[in-house]
Amino acid sequence: MTVELAEKLRSGARTVGYWVLSDNPQAVERIAGAGYDYVCFDAQHGLLEYRALLDGLTALDACGATGLVRVQHNHQFFIGQALDAGAAGVIVPMVDTADDARAAVAACRYPPAGRRSFGPVRAELRRETTPAQANAAVLCLPMIETAEGLEHVEEIAATPGVDGLYVGPSDLRLGLGGAAPDDPAHDDAFAAALERIRAAAASAGVVAGIHCPSGEVAAQRFAEGFTWVSIASDLTHLEEAARSHRAAADG
Repeated sequence: MTVELAEKLRSGARTVGYWVLSDNPQAVERIAGAGYDYVCFDAQHGLLEYRALLDGLTALDACGATGLVRVQHNHQFFIGQALDAGAAGVIVPMVDTADDARAAVAACRYPPAGRRSFGPVRAELRRETTPAQANAAVLCLPMIETAEGLEHVEEIAATPGVDGLYVGPSDLRLGLGGAAPDDPAHDDAFAAALERIRAAAASAGVVAGIHCPSGEVAAQRFAEGFTWVSIASDLTHLEEAARSHRAAADG
């Protein structure tokens, strides 16, 4: 039996996920066979409404794979909806303070530990739904992607119920003053920020993750001390493959 995602990620074992932006459950089935530890559906910036999340999570379950959702907003409704649909956990954007982190945790946990409303209409088919078991199993993963979030990263990491931090590199670099998500003029400040985030996570006993544009960058981040990564996106890879084959055909 495979190790559950929550157990693997929390243990600090290397955990590799894939990022999905499009509404294409058949593609999700293909991706699920590629050996990733999880697939994350991006409800914040992706082209995904609730029905698409539901179909994608259903496709993963059919393959015995595990799904996370990056929710639209740090709000009890969006977090509860993703978990009720069957996500094993949520990546929560724009977490800037310990209060933000506490709100995310509360939305992930049933009372008395939190404020999640009980109604796992689909999750009950695949996930633990007894409140105590569900509370222990669900992953709450706040994003550090703003200057304010970086300023409060130690308090965010130490918030009870936070399982790990997740770096949004594009927004973080912009938040540090970058003119673009890949502005090389801020490489030093960005590297220092990543080190601070890793140190905060380690001090709090949680894990540090980051989004990566490629497997090569993911390997680099592992070498730096991150323990979980998500790679690229389905649309990015589709475009790269299409361009590569066209170039090969042209000789």
